[in-house]
Amino acid sequence: MIARDPMIDELIGLNDADQARIVSRLTPSRRLELATRWSVYAHSGQTVADIDWTVWLIQAGRGFGKTRAGAQWVCAQAADRPGLRIALVGANRRDVETVMVRGPAGLLAVGRHYGTVHYRPSHGMVEFGSGAQAFVYAAESPDGLRGPEHHIAWCDELAKWRNADATWDNLMMGMRVGERPQTLVTTTPRLIPLLRRIRAMPGVRITGGRSRDNRHLAESYFAQIEGSYAGTRLGRQELDGELIEEVAGALWQRSLIETQRVAMPPTLVRVVVGVDPPAGVDGDACGIVAVGLGEDGHGYVLADASVQGLSPEGWAGAVAACAARHGADRVVAESNQGGAMVASVLRAADAGLPVTLVHASRGKAARAEPIVALYEHGRAFHVGAFPALEDELCGLIAGGGYQGPGRSPDRADALVWAMQELMFGRRGVATVRVL
Repeated sequence: MIARDPMIDELIGLNDADQARIVSRLTPSRRLELATRWSVYAHSGQTVADIDWTVWLIQAGRGFGKTRAGAQWVCAQAADRPGLRIALVGANRRDVETVMVRGPAGLLAVGRHYGTVHYRPSHGMVEFGSGAQAFVYAAESPDGLRGPEHHIAWCDELAKWRNADATWDNLMMGMRVGERPQTLVTTTPRLIPLLRRIRAMPGVRITGGRSRDNRHLAESYFAQIEGSYAGTRLGRQELDGELIEEVAGALWQRSLIETQRVAMPPTLVRVVVGVDPPAGVDGDACGIVAVGLGEDGHGYVLADASVQGLSPEGWAGAVAACAARHGADRVVAESNQGGAMVASVLRAADAGLPVTLVHASRGKAARAEPIVALYEHGRAFHVGAFPALEDELCGLIAGGGYQGPGRSPDRADALVWAMQELMFGRRGVATVRVL
């Protein structure tokens, strides 16, 4: 293992302003040496392992360091390739100037480490000491990219572009200079068709990460922002850098779940734990979901305690522990996989655990439809966020089928059983048969 320069370790621990202050005191040759060793102190996702790509997509949360990575790549290319023509594309000219060019992690801040760099606003152009030139383009004016040719391009915050497809298509048609034209895209993800297109392109490399990967962001920022958004669709998108897909024909829509999210439940009058047992130790997860009935008559999802890879005794213990934590007065478990064995292992885990076995006589989607109606009528809520459970709910397809994570919606099934017992009780005998 190659020993790292102590100065690099010191710089890594500083914020951008202090880094810039120290770097400004270095000799030009030392600054260039430091700049070209970016891969040493960049965090995972800010670099790519190979150069054999057409598009590099950095899809990451806010504050991850996407702009720094983009500026670093462009400046390194400009320093090594005199005469390079570069496209800088943002949502509008102001965004390109204030973030990509003049920002604290933009081209002017990073480029001075490599040599001279100037921005000429009247020409919409950044000039590098090597002779390379970078030109400013705005997605709000896609025709500006008709005609110009480029060796490389940097596209920032693509997910917020207006006229995204037209801008991208015009850019791609001009990426025809040199042996290997390349485009870097840095963006926080949003579900737009263009981002899907790019992810499916041949020769694409995808890196990225979470806001928390940037060690320079204050812990107070995370304490505030995660308390409100962690696990929600917005938080997973903006903080964790996830592209949250909507499945066509899904019973649950993410927008519906978001409207039914609360921080605290009212006083609860009853709690039920739903269980979808696995077929075997190496099979699917054991879905374990606790749901409470509020004094307002509404159902509240309290916990997703699902486990995977455990023996029957192991997942039965997890069920008993969940029931104890939430003061559940009943466990409702599907009996299709194992029949009486399910009740036996649950009661062995806790002799006093009241267990009701239910047999699924209808498909998963048919069982789930009355529960979806509870959400739609404002009678079912999530207390906090349950990303894995919500991904499964949003993968259940109306009319049958499943397009969510894993082979089976075990967590979603457990929620359905618990809600069925809690909200319908014996009125639900048409959809389940109590053994």
